[in-house]
Amino acid sequence: MITLVVVASVLIAGVTVYQYKEQSRDYHDVRLERKEQQISRSITYTLRETTYPINTENLGLIFSEEIYKIANIQDVNFNIYDLEGSLIKSSRPSFDTDSISACLDAEVLNYLRESGESRLVEEKHAAGEDFQASYTYLLDLKFKPIGILNLPYFEDNSFNNMELREFLMRLGLVYLLMLIVAIILAYFITKYITRSLQTISDKINRTNLTRQNEKIYIDSPGEEIGTLVDSYNRMIDELEESAVKLARGEREQAWREMAKQVAHEIKNPLTPLRLTVQSFERKFDPNDPDIDKKVHEFSNTLIQQIDTMSNIATAFSSFADMPAQQNETLNVVNVVKLALEIFTEDYIHFITDEKEIIAKLDRTQLIRVVTNLVKNAIQAVPDVEAPRILVTVATVGDRVKISVADNGVGISDDYKHRVFEPKFTTKSSGTGLGLGMVKNIVENYGGTINFTSKQGKGTVFTIEFPKEHSA
Repeated sequence: MITLVVVASVLIAGVTVYQYKEQSRDYHDVRLERKEQQISRSITYTLRETTYPINTENLGLIFSEEIYKIANIQDVNFNIYDLEGSLIKSSRPSFDTDSISACLDAEVLNYLRESGESRLVEEKHAAGEDFQASYTYLLDLKFKPIGILNLPYFEDNSFNNMELREFLMRLGLVYLLMLIVAIILAYFITKYITRSLQTISDKINRTNLTRQNEKIYIDSPGEEIGTLVDSYNRMIDELEESAVKLARGEREQAWREMAKQVAHEIKNPLTPLRLTVQSFERKFDPNDPDIDKKVHEFSNTLIQQIDTMSNIATAFSSFADMPAQQNETLNVVNVVKLALEIFTEDYIHFITDEKEIIAKLDRTQLIRVVTNLVKNAIQAVPDVEAPRILVTVATVGDRVKISVADNGVGISDDYKHRVFEPKFTTKSSGTGLGLGMVKNIVENYGGTINFTSKQGKGTVFTIEFPKEHSA
């Protein structure tokens, strides 16, 4: 809209200037021709009334006084030349004749002689002004050329130029007003159009497969916007159906994987347990003098395998049955210190620059996160000559940052992408549930967990929690 108004104003201004110039040119051409006809009639009348023989030689005598009368009556000056182009008489005062050419240009004479035309009009520019000069043959009473009439005509465009400036000024004010109105209209129309599009854009940006998505409702939308809204709402319905199916499928897959893992972990201690019972049954002799010692060893073996199965059951229970979050205001520094007190290793160090970091978290789950990370670090440094584990707590903006670093064996690049998988472990006796549980707790609090590791150098796990979290 704005471009159309600007282009239209420029085009109309250009057309107006062109039209004014054309009108001015036509006006001056007609006026020159009219003046020329009036002077020609006056000259013809003078020739009829003169007593001198009508020829080129007598033109100076015939118009010695009459030329001034004619110029005064017609209010225009003119000159009379002979057929060779020499000035015979001028209506201008004697002190102005010096500025008049005493001889016509050869081009003018040749044109009048050879073109067959009896009239020539030249456009000239002098002293910053435009003027025209017409040249026509003077005819005697028998229509025989006896001289050349030269009529200089100065174009006075001051009035037309003033009118043009005033018109362009009024036109400019009108189009300035139209431009302002166009800008205002364009702004409101654009806001009206983009408001619906912005609503749709916001809804699309907030669309998430993991939560309930809202449909779009717009009052009196245009046809295209209405079609787009209907398409989006249909997509939301299909997305919710797909999300339900996907969630159901993921749950079923997760339980199948969990069942496989539980069966696998339980079979591990059952096999040696079965072999131990079979061996004891085969070798049992009530009369054996060492029977008490053998029964004691058999009992210890059974207890160890039973404890292993109990630990497996506890680990799976902790992972699958996460307790509800109990948000409480606590000092993270003190809770992390408390979590580290259960460890007796002297190479575990705790560092913080703050005595108090207040956040809303679940104390039990925070302790579980710290202890799991420290346990992993301890299991990574048994073969290190000078083991070291460093636990740090700090505030980063409105978040709490906890880091657990060790100088252990590190994690191979081949395994890094599987570290947080629920059943993945590189330890022969591990269930692979510790880091999966930690990641679950951290993400439930809107936090993040990341790690960097270099094989043979060590690993650093970093956790960030928001200080405020809505359960």
